Amino acid sequence: MVKSAPPPLTSRKPSKVEGIKENSNFLREPVATQILEDTTHFSEDAIQILKFHGSYQQDNRDNRVKGQEKDYQFMLRTKNPGGLVPPQLYLALDKLADEYGNHTLRATTRQGFQLHGILKKNLKAAIATIIKNLGSTLGACGDINRNVMAPPAPFKNQPEYQYAWEYAQNIADLLSPQTGAYYEIWLDGEKAISAEESPEVKAARVRNGNGTIIHDTEEPIYGTYYMPRKFKVSVTVTGDNSIDLYSQDLTLVVITDSQGDLQGFNIFAGGGLGRTHNKEETFARIADPIGYVNKADVYDAVKAIVATQRDYGDRTDRRHARLKYLINDWGVDKFRAKVEEYFGKPLAPFQELPEFKYHDFLGWHEQGDGNLFLGISIDNGRVKDEGSFKLKTALREIVEQFNLPIRLTANQNLIFYEIAPENKAAIQAILDRCGVVSDPNTIDPLVRYAMACPALPTCGLAITESERAIPGILERIRAVLDKVGLQNEHFVVRMTGCPNGCARPYMAELGFVGSAPESYQVWLGGSPNQTRLAQPYVEKLHHNDIESFLEPIFVYFKQSRTSQESFGDFCDRVGFDAIREFASQYEPEAAVTVEPEAPKATSKSRKARYRVSLHDDLYTKLKTTATSQGRSMTDLVKEALEAYFQTLP
Repeated sequence: MVKSAPPPLTSRKPSKVEGIKENSNFLREPVATQILEDTTHFSEDAIQILKFHGSYQQDNRDNRVKGQEKDYQFMLRTKNPGGLVPPQLYLALDKLADEYGNHTLRATTRQGFQLHGILKKNLKAAIATIIKNLGSTLGACGDINRNVMAPPAPFKNQPEYQYAWEYAQNIADLLSPQTGAYYEIWLDGEKAISAEESPEVKAARVRNGNGTIIHDTEEPIYGTYYMPRKFKVSVTVTGDNSIDLYSQDLTLVVITDSQGDLQGFNIFAGGGLGRTHNKEETFARIADPIGYVNKADVYDAVKAIVATQRDYGDRTDRRHARLKYLINDWGVDKFRAKVEEYFGKPLAPFQELPEFKYHDFLGWHEQGDGNLFLGISIDNGRVKDEGSFKLKTALREIVEQFNLPIRLTANQNLIFYEIAPENKAAIQAILDRCGVVSDPNTIDPLVRYAMACPALPTCGLAITESERAIPGILERIRAVLDKVGLQNEHFVVRMTGCPNGCARPYMAELGFVGSAPESYQVWLGGSPNQTRLAQPYVEKLHHNDIESFLEPIFVYFKQSRTSQESFGDFCDRVGFDAIREFASQYEPEAAVTVEPEAPKATSKSRKARYRVSLHDDLYTKLKTTATSQGRSMTDLVKEALEAYFQTLP
């Protein structure tokens, strides 16, 4: 059976965006017309289509002035399958950030880069520059397959990692939009030079496969309407969860034989984390095992899953449009049966897998062929120069001098690879001169494993702060851990400014999800390896109350954990009722919390906690001294005050 359009919607009208896509002439209008107009922003319809081209229209809320036009600017997101950023592309992005952006780059949680602060008048030049330097933004946003993720580790002596890279790129090619709109608008019709596609990919794109292909259209896989919502794919290897595989719409797990030869792929489907506060019909969900497919059939299997979501995903309610809701509504068995109709035969049984572990690959490593790779931690993904810390300068100098390729990680970090051993000392010298840490063991593990989304001031969905707030909040969490005697403890903390979950807080051991200005919903109980969903513990916690909220939970954890039990595993094991009961009976000791001088808090819920405010310069000295001594700021203040009072008569 050949399908030419999704099944008719008999009971409800399609969402407005479906009509915008239908009338766009395959992603051309109204972007093609409005990019030529001398205006600061696009219309609402154009904004929806612009997303497919890799850009979001935003405004800087910090710069809003009543009665004046919004401070319109654009975020550009690159599409980098497997996180690959060639050196030429990196240098182009670094230059664009200074010429048109806000002088920073931001590594995303899907292994791409974002440029912020671009004006409409510079948007075409910026996208054209990216394309001409071996990059793309096509499909980095929009109702389409997003960036295909893969473990970033360049292990040349572990062939499964090379297979993950190869198939991430090939699936990205297979599911890339075929419309000519992208090059018509941004390069005036000039087709960019790009790597040659695999012949197997080309053949798979046009192979019908029981209705997976829509004929006589520019988009043989997507058709006129594209996908109901975004569609996220990853490819990983057995045991490696560096890409949060359970949070994806579709994950393929490379299966090799004892000689390291590729045999096929296990398939997971139905993960997704976006949700809406107070809308119980929206929820975070982890992917289910679906089956196994031989390597020769993998592209047809991917097409069958995409076609199932394309034709049966909800196009009436965008909050209910992701694949996770289709699988949740149908059940895995019905979903698998429908996929098999498109596939043309049964999927093989899912193969048993070892436990998945999280890896961040930071620091210096052998890559298995005599060369080295280096993983560099980037706080919240923000590549910038600030004071004596010059990360942006360091990365640029390393790429310029050594022409190294980059792999971005799913945790907003960066890996240089193909490093000749004789260049290690020179690269390390650049990092040292620019104040960039290369030894991950010197990074507070709370910071090392944390993530936050950009949120305010530019993200239009943000309810409260995230990227700008998390450094201080992590310091405060560390101070509470120190206070209760858990100095060496750490766990995965993630924060978002809204419930859409871009930093994947619902997989964290401790997740903060923006729920109101200066307030967060708190999720507890995810696993250290991101293989289990956390659960909501409180709906609204004001940031001023973090210490009084966390202290009893940490004390209970210290008293009742099993040997080597992680914080997330503990919360999951004992359950929220037990945590709440302990917290309700907890009587804290009086404590002094040191913070920089700030407006007085208005919360009335804090108990036995006293705040001492310091001017910024004194606070900075205190923080620097505490860090250099490996101690908490609270302990230093306590020691200094005790010594001072001993001098009094």
